[in-house]
Amino acid sequence: MSKRVLLHVGCPKTGTSYLQDVLFRNQKVLREHDILYPADRFDAHFLAALDLMTLPWGGLETEAVGAWDRLAEQVRDWHGTAIVSHEIFARATPTQVARALESLGDAEVHLVLSVRDLVRQIPAEWQENVKHRSHITYAAFLETIRDPARDSRIGSWFWAVQEIPDILDRWGASLPPSQVHLVTVPPSGSDRGELWRRFSRTFGLDGLDLDLAAERENPSLGVPETSLLRTINQRVTSIIAPPDYRPLVRELLAHQTLSRGVASARLGLPPDDHAWAQALCRDWVGAMSERGYDVSGSLDDLLGPDLGTFADPDTVPADELLPPALDTISALLVEGARLRAVEERLHEELREAREERDRARLTPSYRVKRRIVTSLEDSAAGRGALDVYRRARGRA
Repeated sequence: MSKRVLLHVGCPKTGTSYLQDVLFRNQKVLREHDILYPADRFDAHFLAALDLMTLPWGGLETEAVGAWDRLAEQVRDWHGTAIVSHEIFARATPTQVARALESLGDAEVHLVLSVRDLVRQIPAEWQENVKHRSHITYAAFLETIRDPARDSRIGSWFWAVQEIPDILDRWGASLPPSQVHLVTVPPSGSDRGELWRRFSRTFGLDGLDLDLAAERENPSLGVPETSLLRTINQRVTSIIAPPDYRPLVRELLAHQTLSRGVASARLGLPPDDHAWAQALCRDWVGAMSERGYDVSGSLDDLLGPDLGTFADPDTVPADELLPPALDTISALLVEGARLRAVEERLHEELREAREERDRARLTPSYRVKRRIVTSLEDSAAGRGALDVYRRARGRA
């Protein structure tokens, strides 16, 4: 069997969390079909990407040291098809791309890029910023994205992971077009399973008995929910550290609570920004249609939806913020009650452990041992003997 590597490098907000969840949970089935998804933890490929690109990421980069080399070694040792997938690979520099491709050995590398129109990607990226502690207004975000200099932190990151032709130039320059695959995200309102079918065809997963139940997704928020979350960030990011923010705000509030506001207005682009985004995507489609890439879906999907009614998240009235605010308070109260129960259980376990310790101290054998230890601690030789004993017991 020929060795192949399917290297999925982005883009963010194109169904990547769901894809990676399916691959991670079905590793055993994939191996039975000679497909390797090398991951001992869900974020293994994320850590590998941080390591490859030496990216700082709230302290997680310390866990990532050596992660890319370990991943690449597993891929080189595999006899069949290997899949590597994470969306932040999209921002790799040409030097980092060259290192990545070289470290994959003699396997035939196929580049996979999942893509979505800018009309939906730009609002999604702003929401993602808000879910990662940002409180930049939507208007300021749009202005930053459209700045031709692209030298701000937000602007440089956005275009590094969203400018499709540039990503393809960096990652696909050394590959024949037949080994470059584009998966387009279907238009809004399409059959929910269509994106998976496109992924499945590209990755060669058709016909495999995979568990497709969604355990990890990255859901979008409505306009009032995102506005509320940004307001919360303004109040709490200076007093809540990132390790606490992730479970409480991003997971509990954003993903598990506020994302359920399905009746809320969806975020789009203002008319002028909408026209600009569509024109840019039209240029991209024209350029890519001449390159001969394998496309799952249609490049026309990149033109995006027509202009709809724009709801400004920077000016949401208070009465629209009230329902998601009440949902937020309810979720935090339930979580507080859960944590209180955990605390009480731990206090009870600690009380029982102390009582057991106190009972042990009342036994004759304990008192004898205590007298021996006390006498040994009075001399250097005795302390040395105790140290040897304790080390031997620790090794045992």
